[in-house]
Amino acid sequence: MATAKQRTAAKKNIRKAIKASKQRRTIAHLPKKTRSALGKQGAAVARRKRTGAASPKTRAELYREAQRKNVHGRSRMGRAELARALGHE
Repeated sequence: MATAKQRTAAKKNIRKAIKASKQRRTIAHLPKKTRSALGKQGAAVARRKRTGAASPKTRAELYREAQRKNVHGRSRMGRAELARALGHE
């Protein structure tokens, strides 16, 4: 069982880590191409949520569907490959 001093130190470390992660703004340090792709993907998700459409799906959504359908090699596939394998395109 942890002592009171250890619990206090752990809580302090967690607070410091949270503060540091907020200050770093890790997305801002990614390459421009990656930031642009993330922005486009986010915009597509927001558009789909506004319209209620089922497509285009993100890679994560396609991956979860591929898991349910047990598609072989899904972890190495990109978004377009997953969509083809699932018959979406």
